Amino acid sequence: MSETKKILEFASENQITNAIITEFARSFASYSDLDVIIIGGGPSGLMCARDLALNDVKVLVVERNNYLGGGFWVGGYLMNTITIRAPGQKILDELGIPYKEFKENLYVTLGPHACSKLIAETCLAGANILNMTSFDDIVIRENNRVGGVVINWTPVNALPREITCVDPVALEAKLVIDSTGHDACVVKKLVERNFLEIPGFGPMWVERSEDLVIEHTGEVHPGLIATGMAVSTTYGLPRMGPTFSSMLFSGRRGAEIAIDLLKKQSEE
Repeated sequence: MSETKKILEFASENQITNAIITEFARSFASYSDLDVIIIGGGPSGLMCARDLALNDVKVLVVERNNYLGGGFWVGGYLMNTITIRAPGQKILDELGIPYKEFKENLYVTLGPHACSKLIAETCLAGANILNMTSFDDIVIRENNRVGGVVINWTPVNALPREITCVDPVALEAKLVIDSTGHDACVVKKLVERNFLEIPGFGPMWVERSEDLVIEHTGEVHPGLIATGMAVSTTYGLPRMGPTFSSMLFSGRRGAEIAIDLLKKQSEE
C-alpha cells in the first residue's frame, strides 16, 4: 500500500468524537435558560429566530427533520423556484438573496440559494438550532400559561411501539412559537388538552391567505405565538399556495410580538 501524502493536520477518531460530544453537551446545557423556543425551522420560524437573535433574545429553533427550511427548499410541486410577492423582495434584499422580476410585483428566486441564505443569516444572528428533534408536548404553568416544550429525538418516533421506552426531556422558555406549518403541532396539542378549539385551514386562496396570515400572526394562548401557516390552521384561514412573502413577514411579525411580550413580562 502506498503512503498517503499528509495534507491535513492530525486529529484522531477519539478526539473528533470528544469534540462532537463536548460541544453538543455544552450547547444543550445552555438551552435550559431560553427566552423563546420556536418549533419548526421553516421560513417563518427562521425569519422569526433571526430577528429575535438580532434583538439579543436567546432563542432556540427546534426542527424535527435533519434539514432546515421546510418548503422554502423545494417551492411548489417539487420545482425549486420560490415566488415572492411585493414587497417581499425587500426582505430578500436584506438577506442578500438574489432574485429577478417575473412580472410586476411578482419575483422569483432559487429555493436552495434563498433557503441557504436565510439559514446562514439566522445562525450568524446568534440563534440556536436543534434539529432531528420532535415536539412531543407542552409545559404548562400557572393560569394554563405555556411555559416550555417537551421534546424527543425524531428517530424515536420510527421505533416500533412495543420496544419504545425513551422518555423525553423538557425545555422551559418565557414564550413558545408554533411555526410548524399546516400541522400547527403546538396549537393542536393545546386543542388535545382542551385549552383551545380551532377550525383548521380552509381551501386555497393565495391572495387572501397571505394578507390574513400576516394580520392574524400573534399570541393565540398565553405564552404561545403562531406564525406562518400555523396561523391559517388556528383561525380557519384559506391555505396558501407555493409563495412565501407572508411566511417571511409573519415570522418578522411574530418576533415583534414576542419582543413586546417579553418586555411586558420583565416589567411585571
